[in-house]
Amino acid sequence: MSGPGRRVVLATRNAHKTGELRAVLAPLLPDVEVLGLDAFEDVPEVAETGVTFAENALLKARAVAAATGVPAVADDSGIAVDVLGGAPGIFSARWSGRHGDDGANLALLLAQVADVPAEHRGAAFVCAAALALPGGGEAVRTGELRGRLTSAPAGGGGFGYDPVFVPEGSSRTLAEHTAAEKNAVSHRARAFTALAPLVADALAGRPIPGAGGSEPPG
Repeated sequence: MSGPGRRVVLATRNAHKTGELRAVLAPLLPDVEVLGLDAFEDVPEVAETGVTFAENALLKARAVAAATGVPAVADDSGIAVDVLGGAPGIFSARWSGRHGDDGANLALLLAQVADVPAEHRGAAFVCAAALALPGGGEAVRTGELRGRLTSAPAGGGGFGYDPVFVPEGSSRTLAEHTAAEKNAVSHRARAFTALAPLVADALAGRPIPGAGGSEPPG
């Protein structure tokens, strides 16, 4: 049972992401109530105008913490393909020009690397997880999952680029992993696992690294 003030809000209305983050954070913060942004219907969408994952995550966390008066955590994440110079990167969700159109994004990315040999199809999922407090204080932690792109989608789980990404050490795409398997290795899980102790410190009233500014990703 969460105590007074033991609440954080996820700065997203993406149902897939909300479910995944709750599953990741629940065992790390067992006494904390993790709210979705759907509990605050009047909070407007936050424009992702940053040029890095960390900047976008902080923009969302700051805005939601200020609007709700509740400590907020947010992430910005995407896929970085080696032969594309790290693209789609921060534009992953709208790579095809239509935000959140997973099918179109996948199709475009696969077309762009269609002639690239398997040994050069390296990629990484990258996530920046941010914490912002209503009264000031913030921190960022990052997570990365290396792997490679497939030539065609496989699997019915996950979301986004999961059906075309095989993590290092695996022969299956993330979409072929169970939710528990994915949460054990994902870039998002790694970033939020690193951020969770700072959330716990903040909720306990202890100072967090980067109070008044962002902690360098690590």
